[in-house]
Amino acid sequence: MKKPSRARPRAPIREQQRLDPSERESIIAREAVSFFAEFGFEGQTRELARRLRITQPLLYRYFPSKDALIERVYQEVFVERWKPSWEKIITDRSVPLKTRLIQFYREYAEVILTYEWIRLFMFAGLKDLGLNARYLKMLRERAFEKLIEEIRFEYGRPSTRDLPITVLEIEMVWGLHAAIFYLGVRKFIYSMPLETDVNSIIDAKVMTFLGGIRPVLPAETAT
Repeated sequence: MKKPSRARPRAPIREQQRLDPSERESIIAREAVSFFAEFGFEGQTRELARRLRITQPLLYRYFPSKDALIERVYQEVFVERWKPSWEKIITDRSVPLKTRLIQFYREYAEVILTYEWIRLFMFAGLKDLGLNARYLKMLRERAFEKLIEEIRFEYGRPSTRDLPITVLEIEMVWGLHAAIFYLGVRKFIYSMPLETDVNSIIDAKVMTFLGGIRPVLPAETAT
């Protein structure tokens, strides 16, 4: 009786697939986002390669160091998801200020209040990678400073071009922003689901903010 031939071992997926280099790089980057969001930046590239079913040397062909891979994650999650249209929303004076702020923060919340965004931002801060400082500098320049200029205009106060932004003004904006960011912390760090929809919370926080900002603004422009 003829013995059954042994089945030929299946080649690992990494050997079966012949991906375009740019496609392979994108796959690695996307998986790195999920991986670091789950395990933090202490996660090992060896384990990431295992999840991708590739070798660690192959991973390093695309990203020569772990720092390079983390930088790609930063660009993917924090820089490339920023929408230039948000800056136009903030500065469009044909729309009431309250409406602009609500629209901006509703759209912004859709991007940042996710498992990956919140957890990566928290892990980056704990690891002290410098990513948070870079992002928050961008946030101040692209949103906070514009927002304060629009608030001053709304209440007839001097332009930020004529009178520098004060510490208290920035702190008030940080307070609003942090309150919205904290919704994600509650959900994705503390595992505490929100008890009402995010948009309702954002609307209430924006209205409360606008109701309390006037006392910290510079004096009204003399007429």
